Amino acid sequence: AKFLEKRVEMTEIDKEKDPQETTGERPLSLFGQEDILEPHHPGWQNLGEVFKPQDPFFEKFYFMLGYEYSSNIYLIKGDQGLTIVDPGNDYTAFLELFDQGWCQPQDIKTIALTHGHRDTCSGAIELLRGYPFIVDSGGFELILHKESPAELKEMMKKAGCRVTELEGGETIELGGMPWEVIYTPGHTIDGLSFYHAPTKTAFTGDIVMPHSMAEVDEKAGGRLDHYLYGVKALLKKDIEHVLPGRGFPVADHGKRVIELTYESLMLKILKVEDKIPWISGAEALARQGLLEEAVFCCNKALASNPDNLRALQVKSMCLADLGRGEEAIEVLDVMLAREGRDPFALTTKGNALLGLGRYEESLEYLNRALEVAPQIQEAQVYKGMALYLLGRYDEAMDIEIFSKEFAGHLKTELEKLAQEKDS
Repeated sequence: AKFLEKRVEMTEIDKEKDPQETTGERPLSLFGQEDILEPHHPGWQNLGEVFKPQDPFFEKFYFMLGYEYSSNIYLIKGDQGLTIVDPGNDYTAFLELFDQGWCQPQDIKTIALTHGHRDTCSGAIELLRGYPFIVDSGGFELILHKESPAELKEMMKKAGCRVTELEGGETIELGGMPWEVIYTPGHTIDGLSFYHAPTKTAFTGDIVMPHSMAEVDEKAGGRLDHYLYGVKALLKKDIEHVLPGRGFPVADHGKRVIELTYESLMLKILKVEDKIPWISGAEALARQGLLEEAVFCCNKALASNPDNLRALQVKSMCLADLGRGEEAIEVLDVMLAREGRDPFALTTKGNALLGLGRYEESLEYLNRALEVAPQIQEAQVYKGMALYLLGRYDEAMDIEIFSKEFAGHLKTELEKLAQEKDS
């Protein structure tokens, strides 16, 4: 939004008036606050015994923690055979698995990859090298993103395996159960997560891990903005259990692990290497146009101090610019109940009502804002927009700053809105 930075500046004066602005506020968090010591490696473990949940669903899962924080390997026992999620790069893991005697190499029917890094997927190649008779029994299906390494796909096809390429949004079977495929790029271009809604469980690969955050691998198409997209896609799901590509599986607290990754991503975007207050993060993110992230930070600030005026201000303007007018109005009404003549709240509510097509109401709040503070250019522009959309063109053009904006880039957009209203 054109006036976003001005609005952040516009509320600077209120900072001095809000003595509770940082009181009791938790800062943006950073990973790496705990040292994790790996005990004697336990080998293959049953997830049901580790999680100890009531749901027998997890009794079908086995996992091998990656040595020295390398890639985890997961196995699901299904009625029609075994499914492996991320076969890793340690061939001894499969030697140990088959030595236990309850499954054989030819029982593997599906291998699904969360991404195409060698330490995540090399185990698929090692299985074929070590147990070539797998192909004689029909081979296995390799499931991966369409942007995964072409060399890997060609190699597996030549070896006699079936290759299924995904984009995200599909539903696939893993262990005989349906899993939603979520596209989660960022660490690499080909990142996938697999989500089982009935049990609120997700395989997240390296996109979300406990106590750490994966680096962006630009050589593999990774990008920080894509990473943000991928993590937000996971935040939209109701996830309680996280089965990460590295580190120990997380029971019950999966959502918090995803949020920690989200928070750390924001710090990376802001190029901050230490903790900062939530509201400071919100303001900086808003200036960069990352409005959803700014709202997230405001919510964190308000969780510790519901009366944080600064957080209410930034949250309301971000919600209005995101087109979430009803939510913005809820926040603004809290502010106006405190101070009915707050020009910031009046202007922002006028903007929110404008976005909802409630032009007469919008005009009422903008006029009230200008009675208190006639110099607010933003309120003048919004008033001109409301008048124009009400068909009161001459009055709109009498507002000098609106007339200038209209002659620039507003004309086309307002004409579109007027046509939509008429239709």
